[in-house]
Amino acid sequence: MNDLQIMQMDDTDELLVQMYDEHIQAGFPSPAQGSYPDKIDLNKELIQNPAATFCARVTGNSMIDAGISEGDILIVDRSLTPSDGEIAVCFLDGEFTVKRVAIESDGVYLVPANKSYPKIKVMEESSFQVWGVVSHIIHKTTL
Repeated sequence: MNDLQIMQMDDTDELLVQMYDEHIQAGFPSPAQGSYPDKIDLNKELIQNPAATFCARVTGNSMIDAGISEGDILIVDRSLTPSDGEIAVCFLDGEFTVKRVAIESDGVYLVPANKSYPKIKVMEESSFQVWGVVSHIIHKTTL
């Protein structure tokens, strides 16, 4: 299972960063539009329910095919109930893990996004709790 470092959100903080109002082309580049940067609050952009939201840093590689790598920060909303196929932070038999939740006819499974790991059936006798649904992944793209 993956280990997670849990960080609680403080809804009184602002996190202001520069924001360019122009769209950035992912295809053919366009000439600069001459616009000036504005500021956005990342807390307001990324967090819908501050009192029910926490962040967690990922260790392990069981979710790499879902774009979640070691060191990534997950924004997790505890007010959301996971639907089939959603990625959630779960507490299973004394350990935290991040997995895709699969609701099947024979029970609930925690499904990794790495073929090297087996899916985990949540047994009735297991101590199991969904801590929240992953709403965003903060992923570093440079070394």
